[in-house]
Amino acid sequence: MIRIYNTLTKRKEELIPLKEGWVRMYVCGPTVYGLIHIGNARPATVFDAFRRYLEYRGYKVIMVQNFTDIDDKIINKANEMGVDPQKLADTFIAEYFRDAHDLGIRPANFHPKTTDYIKEIIDMVQGLVDKGYAYVTKSGDVYFEVRKFEKYGKLSGKKIDDLVAGARVEPGEEKKDPLDFALWKSAKPGEPSWSSPWGEGRPGWHIECSAMSTALLGGSFDIHAGGEDLIFPHHENEKAQSEALHGECFAKYWMHNGMIRMTGEKMSKSLGNIFLVRNALKVFGRDAIRLFILSKHYRSPIDFSENILMDNKKAAERVWESLEKFESRYEEVPIPKYDSWMNERVEEFKEILDDDFNTPEAVALVFDLVKELNKAMDNSDEEKALKAYQLIKREFGPVLGLFDLSRERKELGKEKELIEILVDIRSKLREEKKFDLADEIRNRLSGVGVILKDSKDGTSWSVKS
Repeated sequence: MIRIYNTLTKRKEELIPLKEGWVRMYVCGPTVYGLIHIGNARPATVFDAFRRYLEYRGYKVIMVQNFTDIDDKIINKANEMGVDPQKLADTFIAEYFRDAHDLGIRPANFHPKTTDYIKEIIDMVQGLVDKGYAYVTKSGDVYFEVRKFEKYGKLSGKKIDDLVAGARVEPGEEKKDPLDFALWKSAKPGEPSWSSPWGEGRPGWHIECSAMSTALLGGSFDIHAGGEDLIFPHHENEKAQSEALHGECFAKYWMHNGMIRMTGEKMSKSLGNIFLVRNALKVFGRDAIRLFILSKHYRSPIDFSENILMDNKKAAERVWESLEKFESRYEEVPIPKYDSWMNERVEEFKEILDDDFNTPEAVALVFDLVKELNKAMDNSDEEKALKAYQLIKREFGPVLGLFDLSRERKELGKEKELIEILVDIRSKLREEKKFDLADEIRNRLSGVGVILKDSKDGTSWSVKS
């Protein structure tokens, strides 16, 4: 029995999909106006691993992860750079896939973009207007009337009266109530826009996810997930407009991950306190980042630290060394017959992750197995070592997206080949007494952590931690 914490009910609940054997889940993706940072990597990594676990437990999973490709931030960034907003968004969608691939994030089944679902968004807004939950202003904006939806606030736990105190109407807005939110925004000069029954305009933020999830998963589906910063107002508004229109439960379960904090604040582009995934991958590697994220329960906050990432990098390297040491004994490592000891470890792994996806304990179990592997190799207990290896490399590692040595070797092999080429070029430059260029290569390599050491036998190199 898999139990997950449901933000809607504020308790752990047994996962009972709406359709037996199938889990349909929607994960809110990034607004694409820059490279993704470690904060963005957390929901991507957590729900990638959760999807892997559901599949490991026998479920067929349909996963949708969207891209917001039209938004004030995208428009402002595009204007700064002097480029078309759609071109900017498409560029960073491609960059997202590159970083996600390098981080070991599997693509979702569907990656919808807001601009591809304008018709569905307009139909949904019109439906809300027809049902009396939304109204059109003189300028062509369309707002959802929050007070008409009686269950508003159930997801976030917020009360209407408390929200009123902090709400206000911005200059130029024609809201009936400060709590009402935009479903459709009338066009402004120089901004992308689409034709609609209310004039030229573009979607509000919240409506896009409701339209895309409904189009791809139906009016009611199993899991809606994302960062806890989306609970209010984004997910609260999604839930309200979707249930107002369809009259049924929008998402049965709501899962939210905690934030990654930099000096106590949420990591975000707007605060400028970000550490890009691309840079982190270069310095620490994929497994270090995934360990950093999965070694903390997904609902808890994580304080970012380069020292912690370095510790995780060293821990990952120790696991690789143990696995490679064992693999060196075989041309092809055989698959052992599962016995009671292995089955007990498998059941323990399932019990841990069945309890609200407790990845810290699952990671700890994997490291315990690495100790068992090392002990068995020291004692020449080949059978026990083979069992531990099987569970680490072929059973638990793939579920967590960890310790894919073949991929790591391929990436590291390219880097080593390039370093060797530079070392050879430097040696030829030294022979030709072009010491300035040779020194520049040494200094540039040192700047990225590659240390050269010259001796009478030639030049050797190492990578500093």
